[in-house]
Amino acid sequence: MPLILLAVVETLILVASVYFARVVAFGNFELAEQSLSSVAPKALTLATVMLLALIATGLYQFHRRVYFHEIFVRVLVGFFLGSIVLGAAYYAIPSVGLDPKIAFLAVATALVLLSLTRLVFSRVVDENIFRRRTVIFGAGQRSKVVTKLRRRADRRGFHLVGTVPAPGDEMREDQTGVCHNVDCLLQYAIDHKADEIVVAMDDRRGNLPIRALLDARLRGIEVIDLVDFMERETGKIRLDLVNPGWLIFAPGFRITRLRRLNKRLLDVAVASAALILTWPVMLLVALAIKIGDGPSLPVLYKQRRVGLNGRVFDVLKFRSMRPDAEKEGTAQWAVENDPRVTRIGNVLRKYRLDELPQIFNVLAGQMSIVGPRPERPEFVDQLSAEIPYYAERHTVKPGVTGWAQLRYAYGASAEDAKEKLQYDLYYVKNHSLPLDLMIMLQTVEVILWGKGAR
Repeated sequence: MPLILLAVVETLILVASVYFARVVAFGNFELAEQSLSSVAPKALTLATVMLLALIATGLYQFHRRVYFHEIFVRVLVGFFLGSIVLGAAYYAIPSVGLDPKIAFLAVATALVLLSLTRLVFSRVVDENIFRRRTVIFGAGQRSKVVTKLRRRADRRGFHLVGTVPAPGDEMREDQTGVCHNVDCLLQYAIDHKADEIVVAMDDRRGNLPIRALLDARLRGIEVIDLVDFMERETGKIRLDLVNPGWLIFAPGFRITRLRRLNKRLLDVAVASAALILTWPVMLLVALAIKIGDGPSLPVLYKQRRVGLNGRVFDVLKFRSMRPDAEKEGTAQWAVENDPRVTRIGNVLRKYRLDELPQIFNVLAGQMSIVGPRPERPEFVDQLSAEIPYYAERHTVKPGVTGWAQLRYAYGASAEDAKEKLQYDLYYVKNHSLPLDLMIMLQTVEVILWGKGAR
């Protein structure tokens, strides 16, 4: 809700800045008021492009705490990117363009107002007015995952008003509340104006207070399972909380024919556009590899990866490591400051330029633009044996970018793979066209700031 409100406010600011710029440029409100209807499409075009640019620079991530100077830098970068796109659009379609003087004034005005808006938002977002008031039912081991969310940014979506122990539980020192048994659960929630009750019992068999929870729902208090609560607040599915029954009956995890079709159409459209835009860059990268590593060494390399439904395919990448990186024939995880990476490879990996040839994997239907990262068969066999539900990530096509890549650093161990799997399962459960578009936009931030590169 806060992000939706922020998007509405910023859109209004961007549109209003265009009209304000017209008044300043004309120096007369009556003259500026003439033909305002013809300006509306241009103002909406500017607002849409700038809003998408702000999303791409990571300014619409609710559970991230950033300082104002970082916000201002990201707003500047967003406006710079948006201005480039607008310039290209205005050059291609002059009818949607604004007078350069008006456009400059509008962007300058919006930059000041949006920076002030962001300053206010960064202060207000941590106030309780935007948070759901939450009561935890259960004081055992499972409920600890909520109390471990200690960072202010992690609790932006909820305000914990108390904990009610289930039968057999004892209140811990890190829990609050004065209700010590299930009989007062409903009244406790009502007295504290709770918006939701999170069921976090260690053992529900014979202990679930059906009547109290049903009465709470009928009074407008949402009742939510702990797994669903943590999924909503953290953007991942906690492996330590789920069981096969939840995976079977939880909403999501559906791949319809329509979904397959719109995902494939999006893949082909984006990959084709990316190929048209980036082929000069790919030529320069190939030339840099040849010059830096020697003309006799290959520019590309193929590596076996596991794709949809466990099928193995060859992923294409620009070579960023020495040819003898695995001379012993054993698959190795990439590590930070990996000595096998070449000088050119460091730059390619930092800005994800080594991934560009995967456009051809997408066009061939082996990969998608968005999805879990494809892993090597040797690692898949190991991780499937060690991590429950690891195979479920192969029920969708692997992607060039994905939810886990946005939310977690580069994976270089079995423990990292387990953490990333929790984000991959979230994507498998919730994947949709809007989520794919959002992930593609936010991937720009990863490229610009070189996040997670190794």
